[in-house]
Amino acid sequence: MKGTIIISLSAKWTTILKNGLLIILGAFIYAVAINDFLIPHQIGEGGVTGLTAVGYYALHIPPFITNLVLNGLLLVIGFRFLDQKTVWYSLWAVLWISIFLKLPRLLQYQTRQTIIPAIAGGVLMGIAMGIIFRGEGTIAGSTILAKIMNRYFGMMTGTAMLLFDLIVAIPSGLIIGLQNMILTVVELYVSAVVLNNLLSRFGAKKSVTIITNQTDQVTAALSKRLKQGITLVNAKGYYYQEKRPMIYAICSKPQLAEIVPVISTIDPDALVVIEDVHSVKGELLDKIL
Repeated sequence: MKGTIIISLSAKWTTILKNGLLIILGAFIYAVAINDFLIPHQIGEGGVTGLTAVGYYALHIPPFITNLVLNGLLLVIGFRFLDQKTVWYSLWAVLWISIFLKLPRLLQYQTRQTIIPAIAGGVLMGIAMGIIFRGEGTIAGSTILAKIMNRYFGMMTGTAMLLFDLIVAIPSGLIIGLQNMILTVVELYVSAVVLNNLLSRFGAKKSVTIITNQTDQVTAALSKRLKQGITLVNAKGYYYQEKRPMIYAICSKPQLAEIVPVISTIDPDALVVIEDVHSVKGELLDKIL
């Protein structure tokens, strides 16, 4: 019993350490996107990050101060409505984003082709948020509000984030100009596409459905190779009215490359249907919404 408790605590702290390091990495990439691509080219952002940019452009307030203060207030709201673990991880993310925003520019990149920093900043933003989300945190700001909307009103998190981001991004055109406001919307769109793609890959698996005359042999071979559960589904062919079980299994892409030759060796005439699926535990479903 004591050994089980020690193992459980060790696994818990390992998870916390892994998530903490992922969030630090994501916060660093996020700060690079702001310091090296958005602010130098007067491109805005959505949510609290957009307000930090506007505050810098209009009032010369250091971005790290605005980020820390506004996100701190939103995290207080988050404690009331959201899971406390997510809020603590988000606080960790906000802290490190603020620290990295205070550092000097890393890349010193400057160009007149303003679409380039908009796209590059959007890609980095999307990657950063994906990494932070993978570490079970958020960047606070509009993410906190979006999660509240998702939890209590059923609005998809991505849609709610875009809504709150645009509320800040569009009026920012009064300060940064119409062209830069349009570039801001482009950057937001790019970051949303990148983030959605990263989230869609979280828990992504392949589903394999097999119809074969050698059901027992194929099932035994797959079970031995995959070392996991395999489902047999009772099925009936309409034309010949023949009853035959279908084999259904979930596997990763590397595992798929291993099992297809096995199936072909046992039954070259087997019908194999492969589809992309998102296979995650119930409590992790919010990560792919």
